[in-house]
Amino acid sequence: MAQCLAVLAPSGRDSKVIHDILAGAGVQTCIEGNVPAVLSALKEVRAGAAILAEEALTDEGMAQFDAWLANQPPWSDLPVILLTKGRGGPETKMALAGRLGNVTILERPLHPVTLVSAARAALRARARQHVAERHVIDLETSERRFRESEEKYRTLFNTMDEGFCIIEFLDGPEGPNSDYIHVEANDAYARHAGIPNVVGQKVRDMVPDEADEWVKIYGNVLKTGEPIRFERELIATGRHLELSAFRIEPPERRQVAVLFQDITVRRSAEIALQDLNATLEARIAEAVAESLRDQKKLAEATQRMHEMAKLETLGQLTGGVAHDFNNLLTPIVGALDMLHRQHDRDDRTGRLISGAMQASQRAATLVQRLLSFARRQHLETRTVDIAELVEGMQDLVQRTIGPHINVKVDITPNLPPARIDPGQLELAILNLAVNARDAMSGGGNLRLILDEVEERAGNGLEPGRYIRLAVKDSGVGMDAQTLNRAIEPFFTTKGQGEGTGLGLSMVHGLAAQSGGALRIHSDVGKGTTCEIWLPPAEGEADSLIVHEQQLASQPRRADILLVDDEALVRLATAEMLREMGHTVVEAESGAAALAQVRSGIPIDLLITDYLMPGMRGSDLADEVRSLRPNVRALLLTGYANLAQGEAVGLPRLAKPFREADLAREVAVLLSQETPDERRKRIKSVSAD
Repeated sequence: MAQCLAVLAPSGRDSKVIHDILAGAGVQTCIEGNVPAVLSALKEVRAGAAILAEEALTDEGMAQFDAWLANQPPWSDLPVILLTKGRGGPETKMALAGRLGNVTILERPLHPVTLVSAARAALRARARQHVAERHVIDLETSERRFRESEEKYRTLFNTMDEGFCIIEFLDGPEGPNSDYIHVEANDAYARHAGIPNVVGQKVRDMVPDEADEWVKIYGNVLKTGEPIRFERELIATGRHLELSAFRIEPPERRQVAVLFQDITVRRSAEIALQDLNATLEARIAEAVAESLRDQKKLAEATQRMHEMAKLETLGQLTGGVAHDFNNLLTPIVGALDMLHRQHDRDDRTGRLISGAMQASQRAATLVQRLLSFARRQHLETRTVDIAELVEGMQDLVQRTIGPHINVKVDITPNLPPARIDPGQLELAILNLAVNARDAMSGGGNLRLILDEVEERAGNGLEPGRYIRLAVKDSGVGMDAQTLNRAIEPFFTTKGQGEGTGLGLSMVHGLAAQSGGALRIHSDVGKGTTCEIWLPPAEGEADSLIVHEQQLASQPRRADILLVDDEALVRLATAEMLREMGHTVVEAESGAAALAQVRSGIPIDLLITDYLMPGMRGSDLADEVRSLRPNVRALLLTGYANLAQGEAVGLPRLAKPFREADLAREVAVLLSQETPDERRKRIKSVSAD
C-alpha cells in the first residue's frame, strides 16, 4: 500500500508549497493541522514518514511525539524531515533532532531538488522497514508454530503407554568401546524396563553385563538405517521386552529411537505352554510305564491325560473369560438396579426388572462357580433350606432336560436346614438331572425326593439323622461293573468327546466335603437313584431370595476419578456414583488418568479397574498415591484372586456389583481419616 508524507507546516503557505513541489515529483502528501493529526495518520498507516516544521513542535506536541516514538515496534524507526529557519543555534537543532531520532534537517527556504530527494529517501527507508516487519511477523509465527508442535510432541511423548527413549552414540557404532547415552525418555520407560532412566547415563553404566549386545543391535540400526522389531530379555530386571527401533535422520546425528513394552506375563505364558507341549508326551509315557501294561490301559491313560490337559487349559483361560463376562454383566446389573428404584411404584415394570435382575445374578453366580472350580477354592457354605432350594429349581431342571421327561418333586414337610454351598448344590442337582436325561433318551420320569432318614453305624457316616436328596430316573440303569466305577474321575459311559466323566465325581466331592455322602443305586432296565446325604444344621436358614439392598448414606460429597477401559462399565459406574451425589471424572486408561492427576484436578477417591491395557489398576493406584498421598483407592475386578502379593491392603469390589454394593464401599472409604486430617485433628486438640 502506497503511503504518503504527513506534512505539518502551519506557517503561511509552507504546507501548500511543499505539497505542490512533491506532487509535481509524484510524491503523495497528506497535510495535517497539528501533532495529534500527524500521529493519527502514522497509527493508521496512511503516512510512512513526516515533514515537520520546527515552529509546529510545541512542548506539548513534542511530548506526544516522544511517547509515540518510544512505543514503536522493534522493526520501526520513523523517518522525519525537520524544517528549520536557521534562527536556532546548532545545539538547539541537534537536541531536537536527537529526540526525533531518524531525522533529516532541511533549512528554509527549501530547494525543490533537495526536498524531493529527502522525501523519496524517507519513504524508501520506511518501505524497507515494512519488509523487515513482515520478516519479523513470519519469524514470530514460525516460532509460535514450533512451540505448539513441541508442546504436542511432549504431551504425546509423556502420555504414551509404551516405553520410549532416544539414544545417541558417543562415536561410531563399531568398535569394542562403543557406547551410547539416553538423551530423552518418557514416563513409561521405568515402568516397562524395571530400571530408572537417567538422561545422559551411558548404557555400560546402566547394564554393564549386557551393554555389548545392546550396542551391537542398535549400532546396526544406526549403520544400515533399517528399522527392526524384536523381543529380548533384559537380564538385569528379568523382564521380557518387545522392542522396535529406527534411525533418526540424518545419520550424522547418531541417534536411534526405541519403542518398547513389557511382555513378561505373555512370554511366561508362552514358555509355560511350550514346556507343556514339550513334556506332554513324556508325562504320558511316564504314567503309562508306571500303571499300564496293555494296549487297552494305554489308550485309557492317554485319554485321561488329554482330559487333564483340557482342564489345565480351562484353568488358564477361565480367569480372562470370567473377567470379560463380569465386565458385560456389570453395566447390566447396575442399570437394572437403578431402574428398579426409579420404577418401584409400577408393579408390572418392577416385576419385569426384578426378573431381569435375578437372571443377571444367576449369570454372575454361574461365572463365579466356573472360576471357583478352575481355581479349586473353598466352598462358601451357608445354612440353607434345602426344601426351598429344590422347589425353586423344579422349573430350571425341567427346562434343562426337556419336555419329553416328566419332572416331579416330593418333599417331606418341616425338614431342618443344612450347611452347604447352595450354588454348588444347585450345580450338583443339575449334573444328576442331565445324567438322568441321557439315560432316558426316549423319555421317562424324573423324581426329586427330599426327606429325613436315620443312619446306622457301618455305612461310612456317623450315626444320626440326615437330610436325603434323591434324584431318581426311569432310565436304562447300570450294571454292577459300571456302578462300581461310576464316581471315578474321568470315567464315562458316553461316547468319545461327549462327556468329561467329572459330573458324579464333583457331586461325590461336594457331599463328602459337606460332611455327608453320595450313594448310588441302579439296576439294568429299572433306572438309577442318586442320593445326596447331608447332616442337618442348627439355627435358622439364610434366605435364598435376594432382597433389595439399601444404599449406604454417603458421609460427604466427593470428587472421584473413575478409570476403566470398558466404556459400558465406566458409563454405568459413573451414573451410579453421580446418583449418590458425587462429582465424577472419567478416564479410559492408566495413562489418561495420570494425565488428569498431573493437571491438578481435585480428587478424593480413585476407583479403577484391575486389568487394563498398558497399566494394571494396582500399579495406577500406587502412581496416583505417590502424587496425591491422601487419595483413597478402590479396585474393581472381575477375577476371584489377584496375583500373589499384589495390591496388598487395597480395597476391592468384585464385578458385577449393584449400586448398593458400590455405595457401601465408597461410604467406608470416604469416612476414613487421612494422615493430613489426623494431624490437623491432633494439632487442634493439642491447641485446646
